[in-house]
Amino acid sequence: MTQRLNYPQQAPELFKKFAQFSTQLADSSLGKTLHDLVQIRASQLNGCAFCLDMHSKEAKIHGERELRLYHLPVWRESPLFDARERAALAWTEALTRLDGHPVADALYEEARAQFDEKELTELTWVIATINAWNRLGVGFQALPGSADKVFGLDKANLS
Repeated sequence: MTQRLNYPQQAPELFKKFAQFSTQLADSSLGKTLHDLVQIRASQLNGCAFCLDMHSKEAKIHGERELRLYHLPVWRESPLFDARERAALAWTEALTRLDGHPVADALYEEARAQFDEKELTELTWVIATINAWNRLGVGFQALPGSADKVFGLDKANLS
């Protein structure tokens, strides 16, 4: 695969502002673990190799257990995720796989049982943001691992 174009270079101010917004979200009340899981799951669903690579490495650096990363595609069947993580992953899937139907009230209530209004809003921003990054990565075929040194992801010792 060859990267189609260097989108940060083509629109540097937009990239910088969007990256700053993403960084601000990473420091939300959700915590790094939940933030990482949501970004990885959305990237899996969207087939974004660059983002999946990046956020898996970030999760490892943040202390995430590898087995949980392996179980993420089958989180519903796995005993490794708690109720809050399950609600976040279900919300992530619903908002990533928009199919022209409204999000079910039962799913919203499940999320609200685990997150207060501020947290659910922050979670939704994280989901919206990673979906936008995924579209950039998929559309322009961003190369997995190409930004490891810039972002310090080589510290994950994954290659």
